[in-house]
Amino acid sequence: MFVITKEVYFCYGHRLMNHPGKCRNLHGHSVKASISIRAAQLNEQAMVCDFSDVKACVETFIDDVLDHNFLLHKDDPLIPALTAHNEQFLALDEHPTAEVLSKMIYQYVKQRGFDVDQVVLWETSSACACYRED
Repeated sequence: MFVITKEVYFCYGHRLMNHPGKCRNLHGHSVKASISIRAAQLNEQAMVCDFSDVKACVETFIDDVLDHNFLLHKDDPLIPALTAHNEQFLALDEHPTAEVLSKMIYQYVKQRGFDVDQVVLWETSSACACYRED
């Protein structure tokens, strides 16, 4: 099995309402997402696929949905205030953890026809979450 990985970088804000520690407060992250694509056989250019194709796919999603956005759980009591002030946010059915974001990116890239091996989201330089399907 061959695997390639493309890294992309973006920023977002969030809070985890159900977290017992500091993460329940409003805060932000500058993150790295590593998207790994697999193939049993190489294509006619002797590649899994072109890195630029992965970049174009994932950056469209990140730019349109995640980058410089405020990610909240759909039940967050801040939503009415943000709406009243025309502030941008994305309400999620799940709490906006690194795990949830890695799954969102995985599913988006997979739906675009890539054979995704895994997505790793580095929330800090020493902490990451990974999503892959068996």
